Amino acid sequence: MKPATTVTVLFLFVVALLHLLRLILGVSVTVDGTAVPMWASVVASIGPAALAVWLWTERTARHE
Repeated sequence: MKPATTVTVLFLFVVALLHLLRLILGVSVTVDGTAVPMWASVVASIGPAALAVWLWTERTARHE
């Protein structure tokens, strides 16, 4: 796997993990006085995790 691909997969997994931690710990986030709803972290954890898995499986499919 190319180094850029590895870094991208790790970055996407970290982003997904941080959003999951926000959900688990119930951390509230406010941006410019507006509260960010918890459902936004659901989307923000599923999206990057799905992209990371997709990129990882694409990499493993090439080496078969």
